[in-house]
Amino acid sequence: MEEINEFSEEQNESNFDLKAEVYKYLAYWRWILFGFLIGGLIAYLYNRYTISKFQTTATMIVVNEKENNAMSALPSGGGTILALDNDGLQSQIEKLKSKQLVSSVVEELDLNVEYHIEGNIITVEAYKSSPILVEFISKDSLVDISSINMFITPTSDTTYLLENEDLNYSAEHKIGEVVKLIGLKFVILPRSGKEEGSFKRTSTVNIRTSPVKEVTNNLISSLIIEPKGKAKDILELNIVNESSKKSEDFLNKLMQRFNEEGVQDKQEVAENTTAFIQERLEMITTELDSVEGGIADFKRDNRIMSVESGAAEFQSKFSAAEEQIFALETQLQLLSSIENLLEQQNKYDFLPEVGINEGGITGLINSYNTLVMERNLYLKGGTEKNPIVETLTEQLDSLRNNLFENISSTRQTLNVRLKELGQRENVAVGRFSNFPGLEKGMRSIERQQQIKEQLYLFLLQRREEAAISYAATASVARVVDSAFTLDRPVDPAPWLILISGFIIGLIIPVLIILIKNLLDTKVHHKGDLQALIKAVPFIGEVPRISADQNDVIHLNDRSPLAESFRILRTNLAYLIQNKDQEKGDVIFVTSTVKGEGKTFISYNLSRTLASTGKSVLLIGADIRNPKLHRYTEATPGAKEKGLSDYLYDYEVTAADVTSATNENGIDVEVILSGPIPPNPAELLMNDRMEELVRQSREKYDYVIVDTAPAMIVTDTLLISQLADYTLYVTRADFTEKNLLEFPKDLKKQGKLKGLAVILNDVDYSKFSYGAQYGYSYGYGYGYGLDNESKWERMKKRFFN
Repeated sequence: MEEINEFSEEQNESNFDLKAEVYKYLAYWRWILFGFLIGGLIAYLYNRYTISKFQTTATMIVVNEKENNAMSALPSGGGTILALDNDGLQSQIEKLKSKQLVSSVVEELDLNVEYHIEGNIITVEAYKSSPILVEFISKDSLVDISSINMFITPTSDTTYLLENEDLNYSAEHKIGEVVKLIGLKFVILPRSGKEEGSFKRTSTVNIRTSPVKEVTNNLISSLIIEPKGKAKDILELNIVNESSKKSEDFLNKLMQRFNEEGVQDKQEVAENTTAFIQERLEMITTELDSVEGGIADFKRDNRIMSVESGAAEFQSKFSAAEEQIFALETQLQLLSSIENLLEQQNKYDFLPEVGINEGGITGLINSYNTLVMERNLYLKGGTEKNPIVETLTEQLDSLRNNLFENISSTRQTLNVRLKELGQRENVAVGRFSNFPGLEKGMRSIERQQQIKEQLYLFLLQRREEAAISYAATASVARVVDSAFTLDRPVDPAPWLILISGFIIGLIIPVLIILIKNLLDTKVHHKGDLQALIKAVPFIGEVPRISADQNDVIHLNDRSPLAESFRILRTNLAYLIQNKDQEKGDVIFVTSTVKGEGKTFISYNLSRTLASTGKSVLLIGADIRNPKLHRYTEATPGAKEKGLSDYLYDYEVTAADVTSATNENGIDVEVILSGPIPPNPAELLMNDRMEELVRQSREKYDYVIVDTAPAMIVTDTLLISQLADYTLYVTRADFTEKNLLEFPKDLKKQGKLKGLAVILNDVDYSKFSYGAQYGYSYGYGYGYGLDNESKWERMKKRFFN
């Protein structure tokens, strides 16, 4: 037996019920379990039929140029010609990821052509294992051409079917036949090494070609290069791809091409230096021949063979000065050579390092060559509009101007020193006035000869050093570990995908249920009436009846419907137990809007009260939309006149409109609504309604009045003061929650007397876990359930 719930509005207890919230979701446990299993199944299928991707790794060490330069063993210390500043590890990474370098690897390995063999579910790439090959007549046409998707299906040992869905092309060709398709010429051949007759047994092969530029960009985006080791001189290259063999070939070839291009850059400097020195040697040889010819002519004209014996004393005094003059003039000659080269050659060619020790010119030349090499490297993969190239060009122009200024200032310095040495020589000559003027002329010619000879020997030495450097150019990098692939795939991660699938499969139905609950504005169970029953007593629930069940209770009825009305009767007795027993109780039954079941409640409540031997009168006071006649229309002896006739016609008595009914042994007297009047509100306001109620309460134990909905029309509120108690009917899955404030307001305003709430049409099949709704054991307790096994009760609970 359910006790009546009486709460005051002042109670401040929380409306939140964690257990009730949990049971909201457990009511949909089948869907949650289904989503959980479906999520796991989808994750399993994804792992099963997704092509795995593997990580391929390679390691290389960048060689320190200064420590590994073969020219350092030469007498001159070498490296002044070819020594370049280290670009830094980040520069090497950028070179490895340059489009020019990667595209050359793509073209060399034909990575822009893919072979795929179609399986039953997935298509797998057959890198270097395809049973057929495509050879393009001109590979240059593949560089910028759009993607092509071809299907090759062998039809015999010598023929195949070529299909292209984009072009709607389908034709049969012979092996080795030149095929022309959208500007491409190619032939299809079986892979060498296959046994005879295997071509026609080959499955369909999907050949996909892509532009080299597109493949290059994809590889660069997936290539990861990071420094490794304490010295930060080791680079680790990583790439993730479906074909591990393709990744290994790509990384190995990338490191090889990087090393080759680095060596080529160094050898280019050596080649340019050798060419410059050879040109200077030819010019010096001609000048040396001219000077030696001048010495012979001078001796012949002056008829002398040697002047050394006569100039021993002069030689000893001026040897030091002459050496200085020789050195200074040599430097001037080299300065002139470099200046002429800067004026004559292409603006950004390499300059030779010829050993000028004055003015820091050697350092400027080294810096100039370094910038030229770096500029040429970036020009391979771009244009002169590249921001980096423009920056390097500006630096070269600035450095070139600095060279001209340094050469000019150095020449002035050398000339000043030469002038000082010449003055000293003139003073000495004045002292040795007896020395023949012939000696001076001879010395001048011999000095020119010695300068040419020293310059000639110097250039010969440099040419040999450049040749040795070219032949012994060291590698710019060495491979530490060739490319290898990890055994475990990195994508997809099977366990992570599987766990994520289960979690997502669990979250989605819960989220849908949450959204459904948030958007749900209907009353479904007693818990949804918490805001109302804090202020208004709750006296019972009425269960939902199916289409095959009777909606009218009978004598000795043991159905859940009858039990619910017995509980309602009991709670009602607690509500009215202190009333005057000499008069009957007037009970109004109303609701917020139509369709909430107030007539159904009124009729069955009256029968439930009458089944205890009480006299009951049921009045149909909803004269605008009468529904009571549906339950009594088959009752014999029902009066044709009703309440509207009694209210309108003063000659009609209560006995004239009262019908005695005895259906299935339950006696209930009924006053039907009668014809629908044009002025129902005015009829209810007259004294006839009050008189009828007064007479009826003296004659009957209970007077049940089925009234109109209180929110739609004013009829109920006009006669509400005639009632002792008002039963307010709400309906599960029908009544809006925001309408529950209406009866609370009516009680606050005193418009409804003895207000109590009934919840009608509760679907207990939705609340298998319904302990939180007040019915832990349900209405079937004691009526046949003892004959059911535990397993049968569990099946009912979980699967009905």
